[in-house]
Amino acid sequence: MNSSCPEIQSSLSDRILEITINRPDRKNALTMAMYTAMAELLDAAAADSAVRTVVISGAGGSFTSGNDLTDFLGGSASGEESPVFRFMRALYDFPKPVVAAINGPAIGIGTTMLLHCDMSYAGEDAIFQMPFVDLGLCPEYASSYLLPRIAGHAKASELLLLSRKFDAQEAVSLGLCNAAVPAHEALASARATAAELAAKAPEAVRLSKELLRRGTRDSGLQVIREEAEHFQQRLGSEEFKEAATAFMEKRPADFSRFD
Repeated sequence: MNSSCPEIQSSLSDRILEITINRPDRKNALTMAMYTAMAELLDAAAADSAVRTVVISGAGGSFTSGNDLTDFLGGSASGEESPVFRFMRALYDFPKPVVAAINGPAIGIGTTMLLHCDMSYAGEDAIFQMPFVDLGLCPEYASSYLLPRIAGHAKASELLLLSRKFDAQEAVSLGLCNAAVPAHEALASARATAAELAAKAPEAVRLSKELLRRGTRDSGLQVIREEAEHFQQRLGSEEFKEAATAFMEKRPADFSRFD
């Protein structure tokens, strides 16, 4: 099972598909081509009986620093035919267990995708953030729906409205991760859990995952679509342009002129 993009690596062994985000020089910032490759791998794995579980990790001491802003400045990013949305749907609909290993920055979708993984292990070096408001954008990937359900309204508001960073221990306390482990053990922990899952009765595992998600699946998908529509509109806003320009110029964004 091969990746269509060199910055997304894949390997299949012992019924475990490993997907590695491999752009360490940019802290694994995600491009449209990378999203496409991950969506293709997940779609193929969903239909392949040789795959029983998936591990997602990042190379070079980062999970992902989020989206590559130069890609996002170039055009559509959140429509239902976009690579980003294709990846979101592929992970959201994936019928088999997905385990994540997080080291270093897990920014934007690097945090929100954990809401759709079944288990995750955070290295003690992990840093999480959902900086959508700071970028003049809005929450995505059903984070405005799922995060209040697991963390409570007040904490979700703090993390989404203030774009506050948080560490591995807090990610565990919020219910985003299963455990905080020494940095060098994050991937090993994810692999061990994936191996345990791969050894279980596969149909029973798939059915149990489906039942676990039944109460939120349809509502979550509706929210993903609503968020994506707003997100796409925000990408054309003056607020996003100011935030992106400030990022490129390595200065704080100035929103003082906006109403």
